[in-house]
Amino acid sequence: MRRHLLLGTVALALFGCSKEPPAPVSPEPSAEQAAAVSPTSQLDLVLAEQPEEIKSRYEARHPKETLEFFGIEPGMTVVDTIPGEVWYAGILMDYLGPNGKVIAADYSQEMWQLFGNYAPKPEVKAKWAAEFTQKLEAKRDPDDAQVVAVHYSEFPEDLAGTADAVLVIRAIHHWMRFEDKGGYLTQALEDIKKVLKPGGIVGVVAHRAPETSSDAWATGDAGYVKQSAVVAAFEKAGFELIGSSEINANPKDQPTEEDVVWRLPPTLATSRDDPELRKQMEAIGESDRMTLKFRKPE
Repeated sequence: MRRHLLLGTVALALFGCSKEPPAPVSPEPSAEQAAAVSPTSQLDLVLAEQPEEIKSRYEARHPKETLEFFGIEPGMTVVDTIPGEVWYAGILMDYLGPNGKVIAADYSQEMWQLFGNYAPKPEVKAKWAAEFTQKLEAKRDPDDAQVVAVHYSEFPEDLAGTADAVLVIRAIHHWMRFEDKGGYLTQALEDIKKVLKPGGIVGVVAHRAPETSSDAWATGDAGYVKQSAVVAAFEKAGFELIGSSEINANPKDQPTEEDVVWRLPPTLATSRDDPELRKQMEAIGESDRMTLKFRKPE
């Protein structure tokens, strides 16, 4: 993140309240100036600098409110599960700053082979960590966080106990759907516990199934999982639920057991050739999502 832009904005706001003419603003902020910039101001600037295509999703994804609810702040080491070049690894790279670190964590290479027609070739996933790191390094400024990329089930020992937080955003349903095929949820939660510091946070956002739906349907195959099942899995693994929020809720999304989450924006998988159905799905918007905050015991 280019901090001198933010500091210039803060300085202009302060000088606007003064009768004295402003002194020239140095292009390179002092340590005292940098310390005076609030985490919220830094996050606002990072989000404002994203492309319009990304910002158009803020109304549905609430990145500012979500990251603030999870307590993510500059200087932290944060794991982003199933990272994207923007959501959330790219945003975090800018926001966490030079004293922070992003650990971009993909599903295990083994689990990827269970995705049927969507399964990538093993040789593609074998190169993913190096290629993803290179992509973000190409965008990285001196004021940005360090980035490393790993696969779940392959966290190196030198990352153990280093993370302040792990984000699992729209990702847990696949672990849950494949749990009976290899214990992938169980293993992922063990990896999360291993990489977190004592007292570290796990932030979960997931497509929420109605609690009245059958357990057989709400396994994650349709994208939806029950909030009660997510809480139970984390508590069984030794985590404590310390907060929940409705910031990512969408009461318009009322799925039946005939529905999949990918019928909704942005995928619109079931309405590509049906303009009327597409209009109905767009009127619903993105999925109803739980937002849960867990803590690893001290």
